[in-house]
Amino acid sequence: MKFVRWFLGCIILFFNFVFTPRSKKRASDEQAKLDLQTSQFKLYQFKSCPFCVKVRRAIKREGLKVETRDAKNNQQYRQELLEQGGKIKVPCLRIEKDGQVQWLYESNDIIAYLNKVAA
Repeated sequence: MKFVRWFLGCIILFFNFVFTPRSKKRASDEQAKLDLQTSQFKLYQFKSCPFCVKVRRAIKREGLKVETRDAKNNQQYRQELLEQGGKIKVPCLRIEKDGQVQWLYESNDIIAYLNKVAA
């Protein structure tokens, strides 16, 4: 079963690489404002998780700068996700805004939130 997951993960990553979406082009001041707004966003993810790939593709498509944190291979990030987010479930977007921290799970919810931010 581990081999099947590994093999499927490699296929997902290959097709993600081959069919990488293009980023939206914005005016430099508009992009800088958006970069500042998303600078406090952290995406906890597993590299080959299909739902995480879906979210990363949406981030790329919108031209956002969101830090990604590998919660599978980095124990510190995994522990942060468990202690602060409440569960080890990916993808998870950590949103820090005005001193408040919100943890957003579910790929479709994350994508909808990011699309709203980018609009």
